[in-house]
Amino acid sequence: MKAVQVTGYGDVDKLEIVELAMPEPKDNEVLIKVKACAINNTEIWMREGAYGTGSKSGWRPEGVQFPRTPGSDISGRIVKVGKLVEESMIGKDVVLFPFTSSGDEGFEHISEDMSFIGSEYDGGYAEYVVWNADLCFDMPLSNYTESGVFSVSGLTAWHMVEQIQAQPGETIMVTGANGGVGSLSVQIASKVFGAKVIAIVGDLDLEERMMELGATHVLSYKSDNLAKEIIEVNGGPIDSVLDVVGDALFSTSLQVLKKGGKFCTSGSAGGQNTELDFRTLYLKHITLYGSVLGTRGEFKRMLNAISEGKIKPVIDRTYPLEKAREAQLYFKNSGKLGKIVLLPEE
Repeated sequence: MKAVQVTGYGDVDKLEIVELAMPEPKDNEVLIKVKACAINNTEIWMREGAYGTGSKSGWRPEGVQFPRTPGSDISGRIVKVGKLVEESMIGKDVVLFPFTSSGDEGFEHISEDMSFIGSEYDGGYAEYVVWNADLCFDMPLSNYTESGVFSVSGLTAWHMVEQIQAQPGETIMVTGANGGVGSLSVQIASKVFGAKVIAIVGDLDLEERMMELGATHVLSYKSDNLAKEIIEVNGGPIDSVLDVVGDALFSTSLQVLKKGGKFCTSGSAGGQNTELDFRTLYLKHITLYGSVLGTRGEFKRMLNAISEGKIKPVIDRTYPLEKAREAQLYFKNSGKLGKIVLLPEE
């Protein structure tokens, strides 16, 4: 089968198109013909070594082992099952819960043995992938490409919104609102949990689209008076921040939060290190949350909301699998809206 593998740490030249033997499902696994695989920051940062280049490079202590087939936002059709899997699963269209874990229900994402598809396991930049049968869920939409954009970004966004315990009528600021996690955070916070959303983007040409996704206000991080504008449009300090940017908007976020406000981060595309005056934290009674991925229960709730039409896929563009290098380069551009998707059969 055709696949794209990461051969080591570095630039996109470390992505190579290869021919591999068809994987065989183990007893509790299924073989999936990949129909779509959306791109996430995680596989790019893994390749670039942003998580580290040694024993801390992956989700487990031993680090990433190369070559590795990346890709974790996967939709496809089950074409073969292992010995202990019901044959009735053959032919099912599924999306994949993106990691394995022995953690108790509700704590799967913080278990020490959490292992991610595309990092500890070969992932979806391929024509076929094997995965645990009990981690395959019915596609929420009839279209493979549209269904394949939620697993990681959607789960991350959903978990963030649940973590801050979003309430109807609260004001939540979403940074990086035009990205994969951001665009889904806007929808989940507004259309599922009933919050007012201030979406922070770079290009205000995206304002109309962001409003369609549920944003109440859309502001640009390029503004010289962003903090003032946030407080003005809200009529006062805000309740919570959902952040994927990191350093670039951290100071502004703490400035505009109300006393007792909440700051939840799941990314640091705008800088991984920041300065924090602890006095701001304790004098304003601010709660900080670190967030990544989520639980199976949250995944199921997210899929239900998608199937009910409350959350819609936001897709910027698609690429054939062979153009994975080009797709990852485009992914890093600012100004895009939504997900970038690889299609093995295009």
